[in-house]
Order: sequence, then structure tokens, then C-alpha cells
Amino acid sequence: MSKQSKLIKRLQRLLDRVETVLPAARAPTDWSCQAFHWHDGALFGVSHPHVCELDDLLCMDRQKAEVLRNARRFVAGHAANHVLLWGARGTGKSTLIKAVFHTLADQGLRLIEVEASHLHQLPQIAEQIRERRERFLLYCDDLSFEADDVSYKSLKAMLEGSIVAPPDNLLILATSNRRHLMPEFQRENRETRYVGEEIHPGETVEEKISLSERFGLWLSFYPFSQDEYLQICAHWMNRLAGRTVDEQSYRPAALQWAAQRGSRSGRVARQFAVDWLGR
Repeated sequence: MSKQSKLIKRLQRLLDRVETVLPAARAPTDWSCQAFHWHDGALFGVSHPHVCELDDLLCMDRQKAEVLRNARRFVAGHAANHVLLWGARGTGKSTLIKAVFHTLADQGLRLIEVEASHLHQLPQIAEQIRERRERFLLYCDDLSFEADDVSYKSLKAMLEGSIVAPPDNLLILATSNRRHLMPEFQRENRETRYVGEEIHPGETVEEKISLSERFGLWLSFYPFSQDEYLQICAHWMNRLAGRTVDEQSYRPAALQWAAQRGSRSGRVARQFAVDWLGR
């Protein structure tokens, strides 16, 4: 074997070894999908998005009407507000976003899910969709920031405040258990100043409020009452059983189920219906 052939073989083996450590080439975004997940700097199409119906969301008529009204304006090409849904866990905040998306998907609405840890890549997401004709909801679930987390600055800039104009076809919807998305400490109250009868919050408080107030539409979600909880239980009982189930047959068990979990949420109501019917 000639020296040239040996050299070619060695180069080939070297290339084979290099290819094993190089990242694989990303496939182009499948824009035929209606839902996407942002990961590792790319949009990945979701072939089987979670289907949620607005009719399955009870005891939140005002919140449903507001989010749907705002989203319909956005789909129609009109100005719409970014939305912050905050409040008690399990009350349907995330499900409401997915249900509104499902309702309007046939009208060109698309959904992008992004994790809070990737919010610093919001400018990259914006540039990928800026020239698309579809309208995109950017959805971040359970959004909150720790006291030393500076990634919220990327979100502030995208919502309002950057020199770069945000895309007209992008609307941000976030859910959180915190009204101002960041932890609040008692020591921050000591920064408050009083000028006459006026209260002036300290800089730390102002910084936290300045993030949440960039969302034009705030919607609060509170724990359900016992009657509301039982109403949701009845809905899921009838829905999952395919018939009307006598409430008296499961009412004590439903209340005990909620007491064990320390919550009367819609999530707990559905979990009870699944368990009770399964038995």
C-alpha cells in the first residue's frame, strides 16, 4: 500500500472520530406543525399537542372571556396585550392557555412553549418567527425568578424596553404562582419612604413590579370554594363516565380526597374523578 493510500486511510479514520463528537445537523423547523417547543436554540414541532377544551374549564368565566378576547384580537392582526395569569396552583392557568390555542389554531394561531431557563434566548426565537405569516403565542409555564436571577432582564426587554422592536406576530403568555414573578422579602419593606401621605416603594420593590407591569393583562386565579370544587367534580364524572353520575354517591369521597391533598383545585377534582371511576 502506497504512502498516499495510508495517509488517506488515516485521514478517514480521523474524520470518523471527529464526526462522533460534532453536534448533529439540525433538521429545519417543520412549520406545518401548530405547536412548537424551544430547545437547544431551535424550534421543534410538536406532532401531538395536548388538546384542551374551553368547555372543560369551569368557574373561571371572566378569565376565559378575557384571554379569548385578547387572543382573537391578536389573531385578527390588531394590537393585543401580553398576558400574566397568576394565582393558586391547579386552578387552570396553563390549561386555559392551551384551550385558547386549540380554539384558534385553525385561524392561524400557533403555540411556542419555552422554559424559564431559556428566556435569555427570546431574541433568537423572535428572529426565527418575525417574517412568518402565522401568529404565535409564546407560552412560559410556572414562571418565576429567584432573587439573584438576572435572566428576567431578557423578558423585560422583549415585553417592552429594548431598542429592537418585538415581532408583531408574537404574544407572550405566562403563568405563575407569584403576582410579581419574583420572591418578596420582609426586609424590602424597610426601603419604603413616606413623603407626606404618599408611599414610595424602595428600588428593590420597584424593580420587581416593573417586570410584572409590562404584561398589559393581569388575570388572577383563586382557590375554588367547596361548591365550585364539587361542580367541577360533577363535570368530570359525567364527562369521563359518558353518563350522569349521582353526586350523592361520590360527594363524601370527593371532599375527603380534597382534604387529603389540602387543595380544592380543578386539577384535584379531575384526579378524583379518574380515580373514583377507575374503582
